[in-house]
Amino acid sequence: MTKYLIIDDEPIAHNIIKGYCDLLPDMQLMKNCYDAIEALGYLQENKVDLIFLDLNMPKLKGFDFLKTLSNPPKVIVTTAYQEFALEGYELNIVDYLLKPFSFERFLKAVHKAINIQDKLEPRSVIKDENTTETIFLRSNKKYIQVEIKDILFLESAGNYVKVITTEATITVRDKISDLLNKFPADAFLKVHKSFAVAKNHIRSIEGNRIFIQDHEVPIGKMYKAGINHLLT
Repeated sequence: MTKYLIIDDEPIAHNIIKGYCDLLPDMQLMKNCYDAIEALGYLQENKVDLIFLDLNMPKLKGFDFLKTLSNPPKVIVTTAYQEFALEGYELNIVDYLLKPFSFERFLKAVHKAINIQDKLEPRSVIKDENTTETIFLRSNKKYIQVEIKDILFLESAGNYVKVITTEATITVRDKISDLLNKFPADAFLKVHKSFAVAKNHIRSIEGNRIFIQDHEVPIGKMYKAGINHLLT
């Protein structure tokens, strides 16, 4: 769970950021702060993983606030002022979003922040049996939340990838290699230049074919070593 704080003097900015975060799994809003002084008071007693920080605020400007923090969390700047970007990166911010920003651009910044946090704080992941991992897939200008355990295999089709699940086929505009990087490590196995299968859904393997439910997936010559490793 990523705990986050919004620091912005404009209520509409809070609504936009929270609305975007509500579309993502494992994002928890801890507090809405409308100036940096309020945020300082909160952070003295509480810890968050991520701050969405506006720059032009009354009482204390965004970067002046950031300089007062001895051990700041990850920070994504959200501002209408482009000219302060260089100073922001000198303060080790994660990303610099210019208002108005799209959900796609926002999502890229959040993923970057979460990935950095995971690298800085490696930890053992203990999965409760009731916990379900999900991923958002963009298809036909909307985002569809899919449970990873329900994905059977991926099929590359030109500039698109077909994500075949137990319930439906979802077509996304992406490269199969880039899409695989978004899934948990070792959950999927590339078995062909155009196919990757979910290991836990493999029903059987015969010659150069993998059977998953009622589907038949080919095995490419260059990928047989991976299959042999799986079998041993």
